[in-house]
Amino acid sequence: MPHKEEYTEFTPEQYPPFPDGPEFPSVKLETISLKKLEDGDEAELERAFQAFKGRGFVYLELAGTENGNTIAKGADEVAKAAEKTFALPLEEKLKYKPANKELFGYKNVGATNADKEGTKDTAEFFNVSKNDMIVEDDKMRRPWPSVVMEHKPLFAKYCRASHETGLLIMDILADKLGVPREEIRHRHLIDDHAGDHIRFTRGPPRKTIEMPEIQTPSHTDFGTITILMNWLGGLQVWSESSRKAGPLEPEGPGEWVWVKPKRGCAIVNLGDAAVKFTNGVLCSGRHRVIPSPGEQGKWPRYSIVYFVRPTDHSRLKTLKGHGIPPGDDQDEEGIEAKEWIYQQAIGLGSNHIGK
Repeated sequence: MPHKEEYTEFTPEQYPPFPDGPEFPSVKLETISLKKLEDGDEAELERAFQAFKGRGFVYLELAGTENGNTIAKGADEVAKAAEKTFALPLEEKLKYKPANKELFGYKNVGATNADKEGTKDTAEFFNVSKNDMIVEDDKMRRPWPSVVMEHKPLFAKYCRASHETGLLIMDILADKLGVPREEIRHRHLIDDHAGDHIRFTRGPPRKTIEMPEIQTPSHTDFGTITILMNWLGGLQVWSESSRKAGPLEPEGPGEWVWVKPKRGCAIVNLGDAAVKFTNGVLCSGRHRVIPSPGEQGKWPRYSIVYFVRPTDHSRLKTLKGHGIPPGDDQDEEGIEAKEWIYQQAIGLGSNHIGK
């Protein structure tokens, strides 16, 4: 455990390994090579397709590509910037709470319901807008803490690498389903305003040896595709695949199983928009976050996530392709993405978003 006199609490070189044993059941995920995807390796493309149809989660091996290296190395630097941001006084952080139906800004501990009984969550996070990070300062839509502004070039580079990696995967899935790539691409243009953001999260150390409070409640992601970097356990997935967003508690039988962090890999999962676009062919896996298990639980848990979401004014509906069953909404205009994501967040019990 870090010494009290040390300022830095993000110390991945000191973290103990994920514990072994039957009391820590873990999921087996496919490990997909980003380099092979970029190279168009047919066997790897098919493995990725099957994985995203099945559980909706994979390990993405990042070595050997420019974007992969940016994500792998950049995540450590983003986490260090996150630690400095979380060290700000609470009253200062609360100045950056979201407004006007937006998800960007600071979420304090206890702002989200962790279960249907209304138990409060125990994590804090900042959602840093992709659009604000990739434009000149005078074109940003909202203010940010000075520590975020000091790291703006880092965040911009990380956003661009993560965004392009997410869309590469969506290109592959579109090809497999017979959907023109442009149908996905034009709904995710990086310069258009969207709910895309980097989220950095801090979960507190475990308070007791028993399984403790939930840090992030059971949910499926709202957007299209998510890229997660973490260094400690804590992420769990429901053992049975999900084809739709639902209540806080999973539907049907199953159990929560751990997703072990894997060195050199991001954890990538699809969100509800990908399910919507494909009429349930692709899977948005249900997951939650609790404090890290065993000795790992003595450390605060940091994670860095990039969410690729449809642009604000793009329309969500079932797309047409030979691999997608017809949907009742295929010939309709569809709901605007910004409103749809806002409603999804409200349904999750997010009390921190702007209203």
